[in-house]
Amino acid sequence: MAEIITVINGWAWGPVMLVLLLGTGLYLSLGLGFMTVRKLPVALRLLLQGRRGEGKGDISPFSALMTSLSATIGSGNIAGVATALALGGPGALFWMWITALVGMATKYAEAVCAVRFREQDSEGNFSGGPMYYIRNGLHRRWHWLGYAFAVFGSFAGFGIANTVQSNSVSQVMNDSFSVPPLATGLVLMVLVGAVVLGGIRRIASVASYLVPLMALSYILMSLIVILVNAAELPRAIATIVDAAFTGSAATGGFAGATVWAALRFGVARGIFSNEAGLGSAPIAHAAAKTNQPVEQGMIAMLGTFIDTLVVCTMTGLVIVIMDVLPTGISGASLTSTAFAGAFPGGEYIVTLGLCLFAFTTMIGWSFYGERCVVFLVGTRGILPFRLAWVVAIPVGTVVELDMVWLIADTLNAFMAIPNLIALLLLGPLVFSITREYFKR
Repeated sequence: MAEIITVINGWAWGPVMLVLLLGTGLYLSLGLGFMTVRKLPVALRLLLQGRRGEGKGDISPFSALMTSLSATIGSGNIAGVATALALGGPGALFWMWITALVGMATKYAEAVCAVRFREQDSEGNFSGGPMYYIRNGLHRRWHWLGYAFAVFGSFAGFGIANTVQSNSVSQVMNDSFSVPPLATGLVLMVLVGAVVLGGIRRIASVASYLVPLMALSYILMSLIVILVNAAELPRAIATIVDAAFTGSAATGGFAGATVWAALRFGVARGIFSNEAGLGSAPIAHAAAKTNQPVEQGMIAMLGTFIDTLVVCTMTGLVIVIMDVLPTGISGASLTSTAFAGAFPGGEYIVTLGLCLFAFTTMIGWSFYGERCVVFLVGTRGILPFRLAWVVAIPVGTVVELDMVWLIADTLNAFMAIPNLIALLLLGPLVFSITREYFKR
């Protein structure tokens, strides 16, 4: 069974998927005239103005972005970046940047469609995302894709955003402070449960305070390392750009890291981190208090910018500057080694960051899964899903999760396929809505 799933996973995240993800982002970028890059200052202004929101919805535009960031800023920003550089060499970071630039257009289009085609459930809460813009925006022959997305989304989170996250936290807490894994799991269950059982408004409230705090703190500590070693910064950037097109030397911990390896792992980990194209983030943005799909789309695209072009870049630069790739280690341990080499106790920054990032991922993704369940069975599925989500957390700390991770990662790819098809079909509508907005 494991071999079969491994083969399916390799296909699901293979060259075809990477081309589809990048191709969709490039298509949308061209159709929008690279508006997502040109209008970055406008998007930032809208974000600062969006703390209250105007129009129908459950949470403010700012809170919608923080909720989506709570799910995207996670272990991928610490462990995922390190893995990409360990396997693909420093050039992988460059391709993460490229992925983010076109991914901003994808994230923009997702949010535009989410707000344009959202619905209210029987309890008056707003629901949106790929399943809704497929059902409400495309011909009936495509509707099965919406149900497929909802099925994949309702199960995928239990792997990558629940049990795997709690397992990662329990491991680092055990390694750093000798805390028993089950104890960590039970504490997480209580903390996550207290947030998740309160629904989207409580999730958004916690995310609005916690996400900016943890992201800014991590960025600040990374900047300290970079500034202290400022003389190495030009060399690090030159190494990253050069390795993206020439490949890395077949030595040290990234032996055989060719240009293809840099491209493959950079794109794959970039997508894993910012989730542009997976269809998860628009579920949060559909709940925003706004009557303007374009404005929420511009706020949404900042999620990819912040996640990859800022947070992931910080991790990557610290790793390259501290020259820890030849050690041969990978994942969170590589990032921890880089910070530990920068100043005493630096490894604890990674430990704390990983714990906070994992926590926010768990609360953010719980809402994504819940909305998928609502689409499938209605509001009667909300409480059972929330309880199942909370109970699964300590289970993840005491079981082997290799197979769970593999299945969840595969389901994640299967989420992307119907979403990307929908975005390609709805692209002309997104372009039209955008042109009309900027003509005003």
